Amino acid sequence: MTENSFYGLGIAPNILAVLDKLNFKVPTPIQERSIPESIEGKDLIGIAETGTGKTLAFGIPMVQAALSGKRGLVVLPTRELALQVHKAMDQVGGPLGVRSVLIIGGESMDRQLRDIRKAPMLQAVGMLVLDEADRMLDMGFAPQLKRILSETPPERQTMLFSATMPDDIVRIANHHMRLPTRVEVAPSGTTAPRVTQELFFVRKEDKPRLLEKLLTEYAGSVLVFSRTKFGAKRIMRSVREQGHTASELHSNKSLNQRREALEGFRNGKYRVLAATDIAARGIDVKGIELVVNYDLPTNPEDYVHRIGRTGRAGGAGHAVSFATPDQRGDVKGIERLIRATLPLSRLPANLPEPRMEEARPPRPPRPYGRPHRPAFRRSSGRPSFRRSGR
Repeated sequence: MTENSFYGLGIAPNILAVLDKLNFKVPTPIQERSIPESIEGKDLIGIAETGTGKTLAFGIPMVQAALSGKRGLVVLPTRELALQVHKAMDQVGGPLGVRSVLIIGGESMDRQLRDIRKAPMLQAVGMLVLDEADRMLDMGFAPQLKRILSETPPERQTMLFSATMPDDIVRIANHHMRLPTRVEVAPSGTTAPRVTQELFFVRKEDKPRLLEKLLTEYAGSVLVFSRTKFGAKRIMRSVREQGHTASELHSNKSLNQRREALEGFRNGKYRVLAATDIAARGIDVKGIELVVNYDLPTNPEDYVHRIGRTGRAGGAGHAVSFATPDQRGDVKGIERLIRATLPLSRLPANLPEPRMEEARPPRPPRPYGRPHRPAFRRSSGRPSFRRSGR
């Protein structure tokens, strides 16, 4: 076996040749540990921080199984993530004649039904993958998942992958899996190692000015998360008024509009993308310098997925969170999940510190500035958007 390569993992030679052409040379830890288990046909629960290659961890075994006549089904929570996985499956399986069909909302149902009729139904599925399984259950898809699980053969191979896997989700999953192997590259809730984090307590009405200040501090692309689609639209408009290029990504947008916003963010047409959590697990854009949690997420698990949009594949990144004084409990929930304290910074001099009934843990907040931020002023491989005179 060649150390730290795809050779020796049980991957078929024709798939190895495709990986080589795609310049996939070194497997990530989740790939290295999951692929051999999956190829052996074992049920598997895979846990790794976001951006570490979970798609190929199940995609390669699925393509190999398809070459021997098995049918595979991948179930995902969002259209963006489904598009991303479909592209990866086509890259690996397409050259070998393995056909992949994408079924999502917002597309022509007639065409998708024609595609489905070209292949057997759920009763013929030999490999089932639930990607971001915790998110699907959080979104209320438990009845749909149970129906899919009941319609597929009981002897199927089942795999679950996610960056977070709460114990209650594991208990539910175990009812539908056969002695699953747990591959845990990092404990559930682990954040990407090179993403530095920062927290501001700020009044709701001061959030726009704080964001404006951050956009002058950072030169690269910025992803801003809002709890609501209406909030994302307000952020987008505010950022545009400040003179920056921006777009929005949420469920009120058509699939084509969402594709355009994401592609524009990827190619540098838009510097700022304001998004809801619908995008947190489907955005795979290299070189995002800064993630801003303009609103804290409803679930602590979503914090891990949000900030995982920066610092992907071992790169560096920074994540800033805005919390209002009444959200101390939400902050503590995030800190419990990631097993770390979020570094607290003072607001810029032109913004008033919010009144807090209780102090945070007895440690002085860091002054506003950049001493604890990563030493990257400009995004690697991404255009700089710094304007002169700012």
